[in-house]
Amino acid sequence: MKISKTKHFVYVTLLAAMAIAINLLETMLTVSLPFGMRLGLANIIALITIEILGIQEMIVVNTMRVVIGNLLRGTIFGSTFWISAGGVILSSIVLIIIKKGLKMSMISTSMLCAIGHSVGQVVIVMVLYKTAAMMTIVPLLLVTSIPTGIFTGIVATQALKRIDKNLIVR
Repeated sequence: MKISKTKHFVYVTLLAAMAIAINLLETMLTVSLPFGMRLGLANIIALITIEILGIQEMIVVNTMRVVIGNLLRGTIFGSTFWISAGGVILSSIVLIIIKKGLKMSMISTSMLCAIGHSVGQVVIVMVLYKTAAMMTIVPLLLVTSIPTGIFTGIVATQALKRIDKNLIVR
């Protein structure tokens, strides 16, 4: 059974709204963490989206999260926007590669996506500020990406167990 275009659009929009809200909330709550580190809670929505709706929808949700989230924060097209976009693009690429060709657990997938997100952000910072000095922070970001990736993977796994997949058919 295939869902209507309207119902599909509603699911994508609701997931995007959740990702944006979580992203904004996390931005407000993580001001005290060093180097702008965050838990990456909005990535839970990306993991859920790709599982229940697919790759294209995950790309839409992630794009909306970055664009609308930065627009609402007043940082659209500033350095924060590009750094966020770099992280989301690389983590999305990692997620697509895993989804298309590798059989991995949600936790392992989430961990690799978190690492991809951190590396993507560092690359953008290095390009924007024309400095390789940011490479010195990569080990710290990798060490923090692993537990945050595990956490978001666990939450996404638990959320997916509670979603009635009979209601959502691609």
